[in-house]
Amino acid sequence: MTYEILKLREHPELAEPAAAWFHEKWGIPLRAYQESIAACLTNSGAVPQWYLAVDDWEILGGLGAIENDFHDRKDLTPNVCAVYVEKARRRQGIAGALLETVCSDMLDMGIDTLYLLTDHTGFYERYGWQYLCQAQGDGEEEPSRMYIHHE
Repeated sequence: MTYEILKLREHPELAEPAAAWFHEKWGIPLRAYQESIAACLTNSGAVPQWYLAVDDWEILGGLGAIENDFHDRKDLTPNVCAVYVEKARRRQGIAGALLETVCSDMLDMGIDTLYLLTDHTGFYERYGWQYLCQAQGDGEEEPSRMYIHHE
């Protein structure tokens, strides 16, 4: 099974399909993804950025890099967000390739530290992320785990 990792800023034709895909996976309003992806395509700054794993233009997985992933630690920025791989394509290295791409791409743009909010334990450590602290997600009853990746 093959796939490639795309930087959405280099593939504006995927903006709408990507926004719809992320919306479907996470339930965040479609408009929020459309606006963030539009900013990715038009801004010259490092954030926001969006990345997709595709196989023959079918979206298999994706993630983004945004200022804040809806949590109370506004000082921990930028954040990797919306990490998702289709269930049928998990355990094939796609998430790792996406994480490696975002870290490398951000480093190329002068950002050597990224943060990620998750409820997963043990997954992100495989890819060089370290647990940092607890953070309170907006509207969440329980705090989540904040990870850091530093080059």
